[in-house]
Amino acid sequence: MSEPPASGETLTPPGPMAGRFRGFLPVVVDVETGGFNAGTDALLEIAAVLIDIEADGTLRRGATHCYHVQPFAGARIEPAALQVNGIDPFHPLRPALPERDALQRIFRDIRHAMRDQGCRRAILVGHNAAFDLGFLNAAVRRTDIKRNPFHPFSCFDTATLAGAALGQTVLAKAAMVAGLDWDPASAHSASYDAERTAELFCLVCNRLRESFLEAHERALALGWRTQSSEGEPVEES
Repeated sequence: MSEPPASGETLTPPGPMAGRFRGFLPVVVDVETGGFNAGTDALLEIAAVLIDIEADGTLRRGATHCYHVQPFAGARIEPAALQVNGIDPFHPLRPALPERDALQRIFRDIRHAMRDQGCRRAILVGHNAAFDLGFLNAAVRRTDIKRNPFHPFSCFDTATLAGAALGQTVLAKAAMVAGLDWDPASAHSASYDAERTAELFCLVCNRLRESFLEAHERALALGWRTQSSEGEPVEES
């Protein structure tokens, strides 16, 4: 193993997103649901927030894509869940889409971002990410969507990242101690929670920039690559 870079040494940023997360595009996802069981409870709202990268490797929150979702046939909806998220699933003015339509629109936008960033797959970022990934995967199975851009089980959990970096695991508390805006009246909206989660993810990753650059230099010294010379991501051997 090579020696770590000397203190004060200038490190070369790895460039595009594909070089930052091994060819994965992080996408923040938040869902509002009719309960806690992904197999039986309704998916009512889904938001996906893209993560962009600056030329120097700094991450920032990108575009938000959010849709109201019609409960699938036979879906269970717990009144207690609706009291928390404030959704009226059957309001006549609610612009909800069928699950398949909502997912296909979000997946299309994600695939465009993957192409633009040179990434081969998306990876879900969420606050308590297993919950969001479980509902996403359940909806994909129900709707028989074949082109799901997300990794089926890997994810980045901002509850874990915030706990380690900030000492807080609740999204609202983590955002506030990080100096981010937090409006309790807007919480439990998929778009609002996803945007705050995206900002939290970027903040923690940006604070770890020096650590990442040192690791990147060591990876290069070991002969590891995350991109080909043409910029196409490749698997590590």
